[in-house]
Amino acid sequence: MSNPQTDSYSAPGVTGQNNGNSGSSWPRWLRRNTLELVACAVIGFGLLMLLQPFALVLYTWSFVTMLAGTVMFMVVSKFPE
Repeated sequence: MSNPQTDSYSAPGVTGQNNGNSGSSWPRWLRRNTLELVACAVIGFGLLMLLQPFALVLYTWSFVTMLAGTVMFMVVSKFPE
């Protein structure tokens, strides 16, 4: 015996209709995929700053750069696709 209230769940205010888009009203550049790539690039740039032997100022700011990229990645991972 099936219960119609537990068979399918939909969040309040969410309809099953799709208007041909991905269902998100966020701008394309604010979507998760794009900003996750930017966050990974910031982390990679911080790693390059850490490993380079030429400028002490780059080495000094490398940890802050990697930390900012990591925090950005954690925040962006909550964004809609």
